[in-house]
Amino acid sequence: MVSAITGATTATAASAAPPTAFTTAQSTNFDTFLKMLTTQLQNQDPLNPMEGSDFAVQLATFSGVEQQAQTNKLLEQMLTQSGGSLGQLAEWIGKEVRTTEPVWFGDKPLTLDIAPDSRADNVTLVTLNEAGKEVLREEIGPGEGQIDWLGRNDSGEKLADGRYFFVIESMKSGEVISEDRVGAYVRVAEAEVGAQGVELIFEGGGSALAAQIEALRGGT
Repeated sequence: MVSAITGATTATAASAAPPTAFTTAQSTNFDTFLKMLTTQLQNQDPLNPMEGSDFAVQLATFSGVEQQAQTNKLLEQMLTQSGGSLGQLAEWIGKEVRTTEPVWFGDKPLTLDIAPDSRADNVTLVTLNEAGKEVLREEIGPGEGQIDWLGRNDSGEKLADGRYFFVIESMKSGEVISEDRVGAYVRVAEAEVGAQGVELIFEGGGSALAAQIEALRGGT
């Protein structure tokens, strides 16, 4: 479910839609076909068995029905993730989502949502590349809210284009009391349906399941 954020367009997934009559009919047809084929094999005359070509045709039909049933199952997953409507899923394309997965950084700043431990008296933003290697540390103070991350090192030089993710270290009296992943906003380029549900593909590469997205806002 996508949660609301201050100053951003809110999108809350609707409750999962029940299976459609079409999906139910496909499932029934699949089970009926399987029972008919099993009964035919059990009762065929051993002195006059089914021709190999006829059996091959029936197996091909069986495979087609099975594939259709699997396709319908994936469609149900997609409809559930998108709140019951393919149109709603399409509306995600071009919008920005907040994720803790690695996101692309190029010519434009990234918007980060900073939420340190409330007990912290100092906060450090740690930037890591896609491989998990630390590339930058910045003291940002104990404030909470959205910031524009410019991706500049200590010399003021821009970091190389690539995918990065972020962690904040909350400190109190010089000791780290918590480490938390930071949500970053990235634009959605496309959506795909897989075995785990709807996967959102980000501009510049990288992805996350729709169920893992924390927030959604209109594209800029």
